[in-house]
Formats: sequence, C-alpha cells, structure tokens
Amino acid sequence: MTVIDTTTMPSTGQDGAPSRDALLDLSHPAHWAAKELLLTRAEFELAVLRGLIATVPGESGGQRRVTRRELDRLQAAEGFAEALRDRVRLAGTSEAADLLGITKDRFTRIARAGLLTPARFQLNRYRSVVWFYFADEVRELGAAHPELLAGRAPEAMRSRLRDGEDLRAPGWRDRMHQYLMGLATGPWERAAVTASFLDPVDVAEVVTDPHERALLNHHRLDLGSSGRPGAVPSPGDLLMERMMCARVPEEIHGYRVLLALSAAVAREEAPPRP
Repeated sequence: MTVIDTTTMPSTGQDGAPSRDALLDLSHPAHWAAKELLLTRAEFELAVLRGLIATVPGESGGQRRVTRRELDRLQAAEGFAEALRDRVRLAGTSEAADLLGITKDRFTRIARAGLLTPARFQLNRYRSVVWFYFADEVRELGAAHPELLAGRAPEAMRSRLRDGEDLRAPGWRDRMHQYLMGLATGPWERAAVTASFLDPVDVAEVVTDPHERALLNHHRLDLGSSGRPGAVPSPGDLLMERMMCARVPEEIHGYRVLLALSAAVAREEAPPRP
C-alpha cells in the first residue's frame, strides 16, 4: 500500500519530472510512515526504538521523518508487515512468564537482575510502574539461558536480589540513552542527551560553566506527552521525568563520566560563544 504524501515534494529536473533518487529521498512524517507500514503509532515508535526503521531529521529540528527509500525497503522485506509487527510485540510480566514457561515471580527476579531490558513502562490504576518487554527478546533469553528457567538461580544473582537490586529502570534508561544518542546530530546535542539522564545538581557539578549548561538545556530532550508550553504535566509526563533520572550510584557515576567526556568533545568541536 502506497499513500501519497504532499507535505514535501521532491525537486524536479529540467523536464519537470522528479528523478528517481529525488523520489526515494523524499521523506514522510511519522504518522504517514506508520500508515504505509500498516503499524499503529505505538508499534511504529517501538520499531524506531529497536532500530528497525531508520529515520532522518526533520526540517529545522522538527519531528523525524522516514524516506521513501526506507519505506520501500521495509515493504519489500519477507513477511511484511506481520514480521515487523512481531518484532515490536510487547509482553507484560504474566505473558513473558508464559512465554518462558515459568512463574511470574521467577520472571520478575530475572528481570530485576538485569537479564532482560524493558522496552516500555506505564502506570497502572494503583499508580505502580508496570514494565513491558519485547516478546522476541524474552524468547531469545529463554533459548540462550535455559538454566535460568529451572532449579536454583546462580548464587551471585540471588545475592544481589537479596540486597534489593532492581536493574529494570537502569536497563530501560540505558536502552533509551543508546537510542537517543543515535538520533543526536551534533556534539552539544549528544552531551545534552547524557545530561537528560542526570539530576540538574549532577549536571552543574560536571559542567560548571553557566553558558555551557544553557546550551545543554537548549538541546535537552522533552519526552513529555503533552508538549504544550505552560501545560500542567500529566502523570505520564511526571513519571517519564522521574524515570529518566539515574538513581543507582554506579549508574549516576557512569553518566557523569560520559557527560564530562561528551562536554569536552563539544568544547573542542563547537566552542560555545560567550
């Protein structure tokens, strides 16, 4: 199925007809691309998160878009579009446990130990965080580590869990950090991505120059759902803000080191103007 998008028209040659390369490089907004790929908007976003769909920057820093070339590649793939939907299918704790043939408690311990990275989260009616995982990653874990599905868990894993370790949120943040770094187009944008995962106090301690911090804030990502200036943050916005902030000491240290390195690179490649 091909949908005609008139929001961006390709340049034409001397005869007035667009070249094939111009047509292939024509980009489409996300909602249009999702429609062509027979995906819901949520499925499309998950496919982009997993790197299954390549996107390009929009004009003047607007929403990212998908080229005609990329849409043709995906539509020509074997099993389109069910294979693509299967790669982004999510499983909650109960479904994931069923996929592995284990109890929910055992699956939760595996996830808390960081052996499986969450793909998404949401609040339930009790205001508790509910984690979701890519179903195919769940199946891959079971195939690669059958020893985790029966018998006693490794002692090192049991010891960390007894100490209260829960690596689900840090794992999700690491996935998001890698994804967002892949979208960043400049040195200060990359530094701002890492800064987005730290408390402002940590950022101020690592980047002491106020002008540089202003640059980071300018490029800081707003992942809230409302996106309206002055709007009252929704519970989802507040949860996203809280979940984005690193809280494990080792994790905080890692992001601080990354921020210091990326800020140093940014100063070298694009010195801030006074």
